[in-house]
Amino acid sequence: MRKVRTEWIEEVTATKNTKGTKRSMRIEENMNSKTGSPQLVMGVLAILLIACQASAPVTQATARAKTPDAAELLPQQNVDATIYQFSSAEVYRLYQQGYELARIRLDANLQRPHTLPPAVIVDIDETVLDNSPYSVTDIAHERTYTPATWTQWTNKASAKALPGSVEFLNYAVSKGCAIYYISNREADEEITTVKNLQTAGFPMVDKAHVMPMTDTGDKTARRAEVAKDHYIALLVGDQLTDFDQRFYDRTADMGKKQVDALRDSLERYFILLPNSMYGRWLDVISSLPDSVKLRNKARFLEQNAY
Repeated sequence: MRKVRTEWIEEVTATKNTKGTKRSMRIEENMNSKTGSPQLVMGVLAILLIACQASAPVTQATARAKTPDAAELLPQQNVDATIYQFSSAEVYRLYQQGYELARIRLDANLQRPHTLPPAVIVDIDETVLDNSPYSVTDIAHERTYTPATWTQWTNKASAKALPGSVEFLNYAVSKGCAIYYISNREADEEITTVKNLQTAGFPMVDKAHVMPMTDTGDKTARRAEVAKDHYIALLVGDQLTDFDQRFYDRTADMGKKQVDALRDSLERYFILLPNSMYGRWLDVISSLPDSVKLRNKARFLEQNAY
């Protein structure tokens, strides 16, 4: 965008300079003519000078002043992904399909030998609750994620249930499963999160079953806490780390080798749902803070372009 805008300005400036040169040549010819009036020519020159000054504020300095910065460009880079997540029938169907498969996997896993009571563990954001309206609002206001605006959103407790999620979890309860909601929402968001889940119609929503983040985003310890007293029959999430923290490391082929290594377990015990807006898959490329994200994304694209 910046390159195109600068070239356009340079082209306009060059065109104006060319026109100005031609005008000057005509005026000079008139001045050298025996029939030309010097007073008239000087008057015309004065008018042209004033006109040029009035129409010449389009400079490279002005172009630089109008060039969008990272705070403006980063939200715009997420537009297509957010529209896809927010409104597409494809994502709507992917959630339906994911929870349909979850029933099949749950039924099969309940048939496996186990001595502890069964449980299903689900993530919350982009797994059972839809936060795409928050991302839509961010883009509309030309801003990126901040804890303050995120808390404003969660305080509304108005996120809608994702397709198939309520039905699946009620089905799991009917099969004798306990439901645990392990989320990386902050502990101070727990009250509004519980309210949101209850309003949306989810089962077994209380302090014992909603487990927000405490001192780390690693969910391993919280999963282990559930596993002490339960047979974990299925896990559902929008990030691979909702299944195993080993997927946080993406150094080997962006994590794909780890997927292959754990494929049998993933196939049997984990349902992965779509999230095109954010996640470890993006953080590993763009990194933090916002000031370096544009450069890192550009570098990634340059390295992988053909």
